[in-house]
Amino acid sequence: MASILRYQPLKGLYLTYEFFSTVFLRVPLWILTSIPKSWRPRTRWTIGRSVKLKLTRHMIAITKRVGPLKQTPNYLAITPGIDVNGIWIPPIPELVKDELAVWANVSKVSSIRIPGYWQHKKGSTIDVAAPPMPGEKVVYALHGGGYTSLSAHPSDPTAAITRGLLQHIDSVHRVFSVEYRLSSGDGLEAQGSFPAALLDALAGYVYLVKTVGFDPSDIIVEGDSAGGNLALALTRYLVEHQDSDLPASPSALILLSAWADLSPQPANPNTSWLDNSKSDYIGIVDGDGLLRSIRAFLGPHGLGAAEINPVISPASRNPAMKISFKGFPRTFIAAGGAEVFYDMLSVLKEKMVNDLGEGDGVRPDDGKVRWHCSPDATHDWVAVPYHEPECTETLKEIAAWVAAT
Repeated sequence: MASILRYQPLKGLYLTYEFFSTVFLRVPLWILTSIPKSWRPRTRWTIGRSVKLKLTRHMIAITKRVGPLKQTPNYLAITPGIDVNGIWIPPIPELVKDELAVWANVSKVSSIRIPGYWQHKKGSTIDVAAPPMPGEKVVYALHGGGYTSLSAHPSDPTAAITRGLLQHIDSVHRVFSVEYRLSSGDGLEAQGSFPAALLDALAGYVYLVKTVGFDPSDIIVEGDSAGGNLALALTRYLVEHQDSDLPASPSALILLSAWADLSPQPANPNTSWLDNSKSDYIGIVDGDGLLRSIRAFLGPHGLGAAEINPVISPASRNPAMKISFKGFPRTFIAAGGAEVFYDMLSVLKEKMVNDLGEGDGVRPDDGKVRWHCSPDATHDWVAVPYHEPECTETLKEIAAWVAAT
């Protein structure tokens, strides 16, 4: 039935039904059932936030049935639009070496030309892809979406994060986002599976350094959700291959609700995967969809790769996992207390602090890992417009952390 609803005229009829039934039936019912505080996902949440979470969940369920409600930009073309500054990033086959080359051969992927998008601070007069100004920092943004959806395009919902960073960080006048390849399919038939996105993220980073002219010490890599996973993977490859022709690693990492462990999560009492399932819009509420995303991303490498590969799951609890974060830059880890990823982010923090220490990383004797938790925030709250005041508070914390150097 779900496949039939992806085609007109049934898709249009179904969406019309969903619109009226949601506006006149579901929303009033959600409001009524949110009046008692004990019935809300979090007792400190307002009625409005409780209803908006249910609406978000419902919208996600609808798109699972009918497909995307609008066409999403992808790596095949630069999608035009108002104030859209797209460029082509050249491939870097000569920099794909060692284990990255092996993984790419298994998945039958290679470095290709992909789009990238510049976003500038409001009122900026900087030309697109202009060389850096003295003292200018740049954010290299990697979007979320489970490696199977969303986009680097400025019209994407995750672009709210880049706009927020531009608004709050004084030294950042522009953000560059890469339109990395998304994964689809399963097993040997999967398309764009690991390490396709890493190849694309690496190409974008090399473009910033070698084409635009940014020094790695002025680059801040930011990633949300799956983009946070990709930011960690990119940084690890750069850190572990400094004797090659690759640029140095970035000066800082900003990880927002990073998907740091793709292996199966324990759904036991007193775990965030279970306890926060009622206050989040991912995880158990869409377990099948999450598993499909993982299978598509891992492709021919198989689900077992998520247990022991530090590039794929740096926060894996598997005892066979051997991992070190030595050499990593100062890192800002943001976790929502109401999100299902909270436990894995806590594990990531613990692993990073063990090697890097906890602190702002300003003085030589400072630890490099800064932990920020918004107690009542859901997954990827900085990209969610209604998640105030947590969204603005987090952006201000990030801005102060960046400014500390």
